[in-house]
Amino acid sequence: MSRHDPLVSIRQMLDHAREAATMARGRKRADLDTDRMLNLSELRLLEVVGEAAARVPDEFRLRHPEVPWRDAIGLRSRLIHGYDAINLDMVWTVLQNDLPELIAALENIVAKESA
Repeated sequence: MSRHDPLVSIRQMLDHAREAATMARGRKRADLDTDRMLNLSELRLLEVVGEAAARVPDEFRLRHPEVPWRDAIGLRSRLIHGYDAINLDMVWTVLQNDLPELIAALENIVAKESA
């Protein structure tokens, strides 16, 4: 499997999304304000999810509209370029509400595309 294989990027997205979800489990929104290591880790993991999404070819993305490609890539851009104005409420919403659905969609893709 080459690094240009879309499944490489899908698995990177999945691994980093799972790790971000695991790190947020049992935490509260305020922890992003008070725990610098958690804050930095979560932001970096979400950046990688978006960067990996950007590396997935358009034709593959079109076959899998269940993944919010534009949102993942857009979040990465906001985190990287707007590092001085990150809305941690929005980050927390992504961690709590969006990641579980993303993880499920990515798991389905891996299962289908690997079969």
